[in-house]
Amino acid sequence: MSTATVQGADTADDDGASPAMHERVLKAVGIAIASGALPPGSRLTLEGIQAEYGISRTVARDTMKVLESMNLVYSRRRVGIVVQERGLWNVFDPKLVRWRLASDRREIQYSSLTELRIAVEPIAAAGAARRASAAERARLVELAAELRRLGEAGDLKAFLAVDIEFHRLLLQSCGNEMFSALEGMVAEVLTSRTQQGLMPFKPRNEALQAHEDVAAAVARGDAVMAETAVHHILNEVRTAMGLR
Repeated sequence: MSTATVQGADTADDDGASPAMHERVLKAVGIAIASGALPPGSRLTLEGIQAEYGISRTVARDTMKVLESMNLVYSRRRVGIVVQERGLWNVFDPKLVRWRLASDRREIQYSSLTELRIAVEPIAAAGAARRASAAERARLVELAAELRRLGEAGDLKAFLAVDIEFHRLLLQSCGNEMFSALEGMVAEVLTSRTQQGLMPFKPRNEALQAHEDVAAAVARGDAVMAETAVHHILNEVRTAMGLR
C-alpha cells in the first residue's frame, strides 16, 4: 500500500538527500504505520521507498533505521523490512506520539495520553512542591501569570509556548528522572491540541486558575494542594475534549 505522495520537485537539486526531505519521508511512512495504512506484517523494501519518494538509497536506509530504532519495523535477511506488531512499538517516543495524533486514530491517542498525564503529573507536582529549587518555584509562578495574561488576550500561539514550558518545568523539577523523561511527549500533546483547533479561543478561567494554584502550591511547598490543582487541570482537559 502506498504510504504517501511527495512532490518530486523537492528532490530535484539534492537527490533527496536534504534533511527536510528525510523528515518528510520519515513522517509520511511513520504516519502510515501509526494510522494502520501500513498494518503490522506489511513488508517494505529500500527500493520501493526510493521509487515512491524519489530519494537516494542512503536516505531510504536512514529512514528505516530511525523507524527500526522506534521498534516500528524490523529487518530480516531474505524477508526485508516488516512493520512490527503494535505491542512492540516505543509508544513513549515523541515522534510516534506526533504521528499518532496526526492520524485518524488521534482520539485514542488523546485518551491514552490524558490518562497517562492524570497518573503522572499530579504526583510530579507534589514532588516539585517538595524538591524544586527556589528559582524553579519562582519561575513556575511567573509562567502561571504569563499564561493568565496570554489566555485572556487569546494569543494561543504564545500561550502554547508558555504552557509547554510550564508543564516541562513541573516535570523537570519533581526530582523523578522517569517523570522528567515524559516532557517531550507532554509537549507533543499540548502542541497537537492547539494545532488541531481543539483549544478554545480563550482558555477557560478554571484552567488558568488551576495553573496559578499549582504554581502557588509548589512555591510554598504544599504538595497536597499542588497534586489536587493538577488534577483540576487535567480533568478540565478531559471534559473539554469529551474524553471518556
